[in-house]
Amino acid sequence: MNKPLLPAAAQQFVELLGIDYPVIGGPMYPCSNPELVAAVSAAGGLGILQPISLTYVYGHDFREGIRMIRELTDRPIGMNALIEKSSKKYQERMSEWIDIALEEGVRFFVTSLGKPGWVAERVHAFGGLVYHDVTEMKWAKIGLDNGADGLICVNNRAGGHAGTKSVQILYDELQSLDVPLVCAGGVGDSNGMQQALDIGYSACQLGTRFIASKECQASEVYKQAILIAKESDIVLSERITGVPVAVINTDYIKRSGLQSGWLARWMLSGNKTKHWMRTIYALKSIWQLKKSLLDETGERDYWQAGKSVAGIDSIESCDAIIHNLMQHFESETK
Repeated sequence: MNKPLLPAAAQQFVELLGIDYPVIGGPMYPCSNPELVAAVSAAGGLGILQPISLTYVYGHDFREGIRMIRELTDRPIGMNALIEKSSKKYQERMSEWIDIALEEGVRFFVTSLGKPGWVAERVHAFGGLVYHDVTEMKWAKIGLDNGADGLICVNNRAGGHAGTKSVQILYDELQSLDVPLVCAGGVGDSNGMQQALDIGYSACQLGTRFIASKECQASEVYKQAILIAKESDIVLSERITGVPVAVINTDYIKRSGLQSGWLARWMLSGNKTKHWMRTIYALKSIWQLKKSLLDETGERDYWQAGKSVAGIDSIESCDAIIHNLMQHFESETK
């Protein structure tokens, strides 16, 4: 691929990270297998490993999993750190994973939930960067006040835990913060990529598009569901984690309903009980998602996806996907 002619913010982003294209392979539970993470980075983007996927779903020791990715590519990779206050054991494990990642040369971290201050302190000591997931100004300020270097701006077209604001509105709200903003949600083809970068975003983070890749180890029936789905087939369900999650409206989702039960809503509304309810939801969803990911029968049709399904009609290699995403900018260099 010819070197693309990128907007200024995107050009600064790729130079800062030492990558070729402003494309981040979003961390996904359970879809971020190590081969997928490596393939995104090898293709010139930035693959982000997801620790629970790496260890629990794919069965790798965390350090050895990173080294496996390094054997597949020597290009930069990143790590996702879910830092919401949870059990002491989980917090200790996440802390250990961050230290191991730093020891193994990872220098880009995406933090989700919570305050990223303690992560930023460690990462900055190694010369690394921390970008924090946000859906609105409130969380953006908390992230930046706690050491974040940039923001992953999760909009209302994202898969998984989607935001509530559009691509444009979220950018308009956050651009005054004067830090790199990454568009997360709704980008599945070159038109979406061009629109986001022309708005002013520094990069785009994609999840759903990379599920429908040759390197992703999601079941073929899951991938085919993404190809078949229309934008209107993406719905928000509270029954997975207690907060809205974007999923394909399959028979399972229709049977389950989209709203949490009264007991769950009551527990989530209380300061003392919400932790327990979130733990219950987390344990349930971790098991369900792992089972549905690898089930080739289609009976466990519990599949997360974003509205970018509208622009996805083929299963391709990560290299081909990134080439197609950048074609508008590549053509400008000819």
